[in-house]
Amino acid sequence: MQTDLNKLKRNTARLSVISNTSLVVLKLVVGICSGAVSIISEAAHSGVDLMASVIDYYAVTKAGKPPDERHEYGHGKIENLSAVVEAGLIILAALWIVYEAVGKIAHPSEPEYLEYGIAVMLVSIILNILVSGKMYKVAKKTGSPALEADALHLRADVWTSVGVLVGLTVIKVTGLYWLDPVIAIVVAVIVFHAGYTMTKKSVYELTDSSWSTEEEAIVQEVVNRHPETITVHNIRTRHSGSWRLVDMHVTLKKDTHLDEAHSICDQLEADIKSRIEHCDVVIHLEPCDYHETCDICPLASIDHKCKGIKAKG
Repeated sequence: MQTDLNKLKRNTARLSVISNTSLVVLKLVVGICSGAVSIISEAAHSGVDLMASVIDYYAVTKAGKPPDERHEYGHGKIENLSAVVEAGLIILAALWIVYEAVGKIAHPSEPEYLEYGIAVMLVSIILNILVSGKMYKVAKKTGSPALEADALHLRADVWTSVGVLVGLTVIKVTGLYWLDPVIAIVVAVIVFHAGYTMTKKSVYELTDSSWSTEEEAIVQEVVNRHPETITVHNIRTRHSGSWRLVDMHVTLKKDTHLDEAHSICDQLEADIKSRIEHCDVVIHLEPCDYHETCDICPLASIDHKCKGIKAKG
């Protein structure tokens, strides 16, 4: 199953490389021929997309390898790292677009062959909608942060391409060619925002940020619901590429046999994994203590819970 998911991620990343290569060539040729800085800025944007796609392809290929002696927890963090690199490239591309646009404002010139630029933007919009939709679907299915980052980036590209398309159409109709660098700057702002958002998310995951409150609540619910558990505490969660990692302390009755305790842990792990995909669970077992408010073992009561330690968490 995991092998099939890794293959799906690699094939999807490869699709992004092919798509972005085609768009870079088209936009660069038309941009240079027309002299439209907005089209050239889109070519630079697609060039960054291409580099990011290549990095993503390497990341999902490497992250899919099994654990080894140097990486006993696997290689999932490579995907998080690739997302940070991609975000940095996006921010650099935005700054370069602003630089080119400002130069165009200082030395304005009328762009030519705008109809070709309009056609290329239409192709770019359609292609990016199709590819980003495919990538986002696979990212959610496999839990891949690298593919999700690439998909969100391509979605941002759709809107920048729409902006350039509208701008080129207005320039073609009205002759207001000064709009060309202005559109490029607007594109740069959108690109920069996408890069900043991706950087923030990726850095959080690289620094072992916890799961969402909703996901941690699921873990708490699963353990609390089991009739043999008394308390669960010290729940710790983090991300590693496509994987969500969680460890916790679970309290069982003091005289629980080892075989039975092991069986309870297996059931808890299976229940958590059925609710949260791509999850690795580690459980530390602790024996219960008798409390002054408990006359007998808490699991002898009807609700199987100790009145003296009713609060969990």
